[in-house]
Amino acid sequence: MTEETAPRGVDPTVPSSARIYDALLGGKDNYESDREVVGMLTEMYPFAQATAVENRAWLGRAVRYLAGEAGIRQFLDIGAGLPTQENVHQVAQAVDPACRVVYVDNDPIVLSHGRALLSGTDNVTVFAGDLADVEAILAEARGFLDFGKPVAVLLSAILHFFDDEADPFRIVGILRDALPPGSYLALTHGTNAEDRPDSKEFTDAYARRSSSGLFLRDSAEVARFLDGFEPVEPGVVYAVRWRPDPGAAPRPVEQAPVWAAVGRLS
Repeated sequence: MTEETAPRGVDPTVPSSARIYDALLGGKDNYESDREVVGMLTEMYPFAQATAVENRAWLGRAVRYLAGEAGIRQFLDIGAGLPTQENVHQVAQAVDPACRVVYVDNDPIVLSHGRALLSGTDNVTVFAGDLADVEAILAEARGFLDFGKPVAVLLSAILHFFDDEADPFRIVGILRDALPPGSYLALTHGTNAEDRPDSKEFTDAYARRSSSGLFLRDSAEVARFLDGFEPVEPGVVYAVRWRPDPGAAPRPVEQAPVWAAVGRLS
């Protein structure tokens, strides 16, 4: 995209986490400012693009598990990001066309492209929302999903944009308490990469160049997001090790340092 085509209310000179992710995935819905951040990230960490690709691959596997083995028919994808290949509704509805999917994001470009993509698509909607105001998201989602039946909440690569002061654990707790038994939480989260001495340099650089900070956590901290949920095997692991496709050669974890987990609400 070019700066001249930016929708009203979007400053194309300010990088967006959603558009940075799109650029890392090889998408076209991003601006020069976003691509500059991608260049900086890749220079600091050559596997930045691989990390984004593996995170997206995990999302597809998680949704196939949830719609298939777990039998979930309702999905709430918060921080959905820009449409790309194997979107949640496409994966879920390949299992059962009756699956209902709600996409939520706070980026105007995500909303614009999402609405265009989903025009005429059954059982799918998209609306504006910010995880920081989780009660508002739940209120609007209840108009499309039946919270008397199990719902899968997807938080793919979003919680690491919340520092401890924002208390993302409380936010996830509000989501958990709104869900009926049999519901699921599926999430990914950037690792704090204890074995990488430049991890703070990386997050500081991201914060300087992007519209949001990046707050990495270890596996024990990520496991706290599953409080009240029963972890689905194999628990909190690197995304490349979460139920990899049969016969797939997993990428070394240092090339995709992202935690992944799925939990079931009893």
